[in-house]
Amino acid sequence: MRWLIFLFCWPLALFGEKETVVLLHGLAATSGTMGHIERTLEAEGYRVVNIDYPSMSQSLDELAVHVRADIVRETADAKRIDFVTHSMGGILLRMIERDNPLPEIGRVVMISPPNQGSMAVNLLADMPGAKLLIGPAGMALASGENEQLQSLKPATFEVGVIAGSLGLDPFMSSLIPGADDGVISVESTKLEGMTDFTIVHETHPMLVFNGEVMDQTTAFLKTGKFLPQVEQVEDDNPWMRNWTHRQ
Repeated sequence: MRWLIFLFCWPLALFGEKETVVLLHGLAATSGTMGHIERTLEAEGYRVVNIDYPSMSQSLDELAVHVRADIVRETADAKRIDFVTHSMGGILLRMIERDNPLPEIGRVVMISPPNQGSMAVNLLADMPGAKLLIGPAGMALASGENEQLQSLKPATFEVGVIAGSLGLDPFMSSLIPGADDGVISVESTKLEGMTDFTIVHETHPMLVFNGEVMDQTTAFLKTGKFLPQVEQVEDDNPWMRNWTHRQ
């Protein structure tokens, strides 16, 4: 019996247990949109749990309960859980930490989270069919006097926030104060108590494919700090930058 236990356990002792990272996608997305981040982190040696949830059909409160249950089920054997979230996924994690905290939470990277709401929601809210367009959870992410967002606590864990600054729609960006990624302003991503903050010149949906975002995410998970920002390089083929990491 002892030799069987030895044969089973020696690989873990030799290589160590993989650290677990949970991915939470944003509004009107699926776990598939986090696929590039998933593959990047797996290549770095992490065990990745990519959670899917019905972002368009339930309220924020319902989604937080749903997502927490999935996290607990999929990470029951993990000693610590790191997180990478995109957009609304960061709000769901903050709601979980307010209402029913996860005891083993580690470092968190939030990619363009609407911590102070999204002006884009305010602009869409009065349009016919807005609730069908962005769902009940999306409607709850308006900026300004938002009691639901204001009820969330400052960060109680290590968190790095990555904001985007490339708004492709000139009209929408002109209505969002300051620099923005087309959906959320840079200022609105900031969270009281955050450990580090950086800006990547990319648009909101493409942040999860951007090579610099991958580098910054990996750096924060490993060290608790982002890499120093570098000047943006004008490129005839900017799409290629999304698949090429900096040296």
